[in-house]
Parts: sequence; C-alpha cells; structure tokens
Amino acid sequence: MPSFDIVSEFDKHEARNAVDQANREIQGRFDFRGVSADFELSGETVTLQAEVDFQLRQMLDVLRNRLIARGIDPRCMDVAEPELSGVRARQTVRLKQGLEAQEAKDIVKRIKASKLKVQAQIQGDQVRVTGKKRDDLQSAMALLKAEDGPDIPLQFNNFRD
Repeated sequence: MPSFDIVSEFDKHEARNAVDQANREIQGRFDFRGVSADFELSGETVTLQAEVDFQLRQMLDVLRNRLIARGIDPRCMDVAEPELSGVRARQTVRLKQGLEAQEAKDIVKRIKASKLKVQAQIQGDQVRVTGKKRDDLQSAMALLKAEDGPDIPLQFNNFRD
C-alpha cells in the first residue's frame, strides 16, 4: 500500500553554515563597525547579541536571509522577545524541528476534511499517510502545500509505492 511521511525538519549542518555566514556578514557591514555583535548556535538555539535593540532586528533579518539562502525555511524560526540589559541586548531564536502534537492533529484534521481516500495517523513527531492510489497521496501533498495549508515548514519523505 503506497504511503509517505510528513515531517518538519532542517539540516543542522546547513543551519551551522547559515549562522557562520551571518557572523561574517555582520563583521563586514559598515553599520556594525566598532560594535560587538554576534550570533551563537548551540543545539537548535541561535543567540543574537548586540548593543541595542535596533541592531538585533537587523541581525534577525540577516539570519533569516542566510537561512533562506542555505535552503532552510524561515517558518521554523521561533523568535523570543529581546532581553535588554543596560549596554547589552540579547535575543534567542529557536529553530523548531519535528511536528508538535497540535500541529500533527491539525494536519490529520485537514486531510480527513478533504474527503480524500487516504488514511493519516500520527507517529511521534511525524504523520504517516497511506492510501490505495499514488494519485490520492499526491493530492494530499498538494492540499498541504497549498496557500491555505498549515503555516509550518513541511517535508514529505519516505514515499513508498
């Protein structure tokens, strides 16, 4: 029986490359000359440090652009509020990986509401979709990729015919 898995993940190596490129870009920019500003990646959390809040917003745009350039969907970014303390501003960005329970339930609900002849079931942090025909599975993919689909980055892997 044909099936595929719906996951939400990113390549950690590409994330590391994006953070390194963002650091190099900040060091070379004219508006950051003489300013101590940097990005630090630890696990799935990127920490932005600068002197003022305005610089953090610029750094966030640089990081977003570098992630896009490295093929990582910016919707995986969970941006926290900036922490301002005297002469230092700090902000954390968590790169989300895996489907949360509520997101997985939403995907299953959308597939069931579409009346396609497929079955969707939650398996940990992914959703497995099975059906009798390959065309039905491709219709389910198109449904989730559409403009009114879920607002999270989705990948479809493990497609079996």
